[in-house]
Amino acid sequence: MSFPLRRDGQILEGEEEGEGPVVVGLHGLTATRRYVLMGSSALERSGRRVVLYDARGHGGSGPAPGGDYSFAAQAADLEAVIGTLDGGPAVLIGASMGAHTALALALRAPALVAGLVLVTPAYDPERPRGHLEHWDSLARGLREGGVEGFVSAYDLEALPEAWRGTIETVLRQRIAAHEHPDAVADALEAVPRSRPFERWEQLHSITAPAIVVASRDEADPSHPLALGRRYAQEIPGARLHVEEEGRSPLAWQGGQLSRLLLDFP
Repeated sequence: MSFPLRRDGQILEGEEEGEGPVVVGLHGLTATRRYVLMGSSALERSGRRVVLYDARGHGGSGPAPGGDYSFAAQAADLEAVIGTLDGGPAVLIGASMGAHTALALALRAPALVAGLVLVTPAYDPERPRGHLEHWDSLARGLREGGVEGFVSAYDLEALPEAWRGTIETVLRQRIAAHEHPDAVADALEAVPRSRPFERWEQLHSITAPAIVVASRDEADPSHPLALGRRYAQEIPGARLHVEEEGRSPLAWQGGQLSRLLLDFP
């Protein structure tokens, strides 16, 4: 396929490398396609065709038409990307927002999904909606103060001291990579208000092989370990992978994530 991909007024930027069975990578909210496999090329070298793209409003992709950053719209983008490929159904590896986009597509079009790798899922259908204030604060910080405003609103002091420097560096790099920061601010308000599924029981219908990569709370408190375990429990046959205590989250290690896919599904 060739990027940019245009669909119903949406422009998606991305890249493709390698030949063989298709793997499509989906990044998280405020990230770009670089933050899925973290630059690892192990999959391409092992005979996989890897497609990475920036979600609507992120990286080099255009703002969402009508400001629609819902998971329904993002799943439609993903379906369009897969539709341009000739390799049949794809293995999807998605981080956080990307994991939920992958699930939304697996629920609505299972024939397109050969496997799911869900990295640090964050959405809980049973969680009270009060947490939206955090995302709105990040959106305001980004609109009013750019990178500095976003970092200030993130509240690094609430994180374990050992991780603050690393996370601040990553935040600055991620936010600086966007061509349309106001679109990212729009997404910060809209994505947490969207629902990729309504009830845990819906995940029982997933038929694709699945891996859940969870993170220990101290390293990544916005993606709690207990929630990752819940996803692995609810999706039939899902395998759970977690880093050892005191180690950097698996979600930050593209080489290790790639190795999980070498014999999957």
